[in-house]
Amino acid sequence: MDNKISKNDYETLLRQLVSIKSPYFHEDQVMDFANKWLNDRGIPAEIHTFYEPKETKFHGKNVVGIMDSGKPGPVIYLGGHLDTVQLCNGWTKPPYDGIVEGDYMYGVGTLDMKSGCAAIMLALEKFAKEKFKDNSFKGKVIYHLVSDEEGPYGLGTVYIINDKIHNIAEEADFAIIAEPSSGFAKVPHPCICLGARGGYNYTIKVYGKSAHAATPELGINAMVDASAIVSELEKIPPEMDEKLGHSTPCVIRMNGGGAACSVPDYAEVEIFHHTVRGETQETIKERVDKAIEAAQVRSKVEVAFRQSPADGFDGGFDAYCIDENGELLKKLENTVEDVCGKPANLAYFQSIGDFNHIGGKLKIPTVLLGADGDNFHSSDERVNLSSALEITHIISEFLSDVLSD
Repeated sequence: MDNKISKNDYETLLRQLVSIKSPYFHEDQVMDFANKWLNDRGIPAEIHTFYEPKETKFHGKNVVGIMDSGKPGPVIYLGGHLDTVQLCNGWTKPPYDGIVEGDYMYGVGTLDMKSGCAAIMLALEKFAKEKFKDNSFKGKVIYHLVSDEEGPYGLGTVYIINDKIHNIAEEADFAIIAEPSSGFAKVPHPCICLGARGGYNYTIKVYGKSAHAATPELGINAMVDASAIVSELEKIPPEMDEKLGHSTPCVIRMNGGGAACSVPDYAEVEIFHHTVRGETQETIKERVDKAIEAAQVRSKVEVAFRQSPADGFDGGFDAYCIDENGELLKKLENTVEDVCGKPANLAYFQSIGDFNHIGGKLKIPTVLLGADGDNFHSSDERVNLSSALEITHIISEFLSDVLSD
């Protein structure tokens, strides 16, 4: 390939992104940097602002842009998030210096997913120079770098959708989310994830009756009943999906207790249920009701699903898979093989992210395509630089191929 994006340019940009601390709900500085970086290189971009007034009171920023040829052709959506998780304990490397050892760069967000955002930004720079400047392409490229993907609701993408930014629900033909597909799925690079499990967060609220701990038979122990319900829930076979595997309910929090020397009259169990296709709030509620009945508890029980604070979202993430024979997917697979010298490994991601809103809720054919690496959401997070640079070349060459005039 001519005029390849250099490894030095890639490392420089990724290091700049990593040096800007951007845990979710604190992304303004990194968004301003990305917006300026794009505009300085002739890439149309602007800041999209939003406000969530109910639960988080979060004033958020996204970087959004579009290169539109004005001619009929495919509309390609590129997406990524510039926020990271909070800094955790256990780091042995400087978390914000972007130091390189061997073929790895270390730092918070290097893998998840500033590596993917850097790939998108550099691919857009090359496209702008070679195609956009003289309008020698067809169709459109839409690109969004969002905030709060790591937070509780994925508000950046939620408000991209609700505010109809670039009308992606109706416009986009194919979406590449540059999440670290190989690092996530633990499948050798290059890896394309063709779908992902979804999920719902819900709480089982158990109301018992207090009594003296010396005479527990006079009360109804909410903690015991909650434990019995969880035990029965664990016995129910998971739902199966030929592509996504099986559903996974996981207890993530259990609270309760009574006064001193008293039978606890309240308990709650919070569960995150990773879903496969076909599961809904209603089917999950049926599972819980079955467990409650089997547990034969005397407590009153309620089941409450976490609701999104944004209109049009039910608080869940939709599981999805795309057509393995889609034309644009096949072109992407060909590009991967051209760049990497070997075919892509195909996989399905087991957890949730913004891609569930793009691929699941909006039903845009959506793939995850990103770098290899280790320790995302953990200490000494690192990205494999060779794989990340190849992702940059893949995105660049794919745009050039499918949007050539």
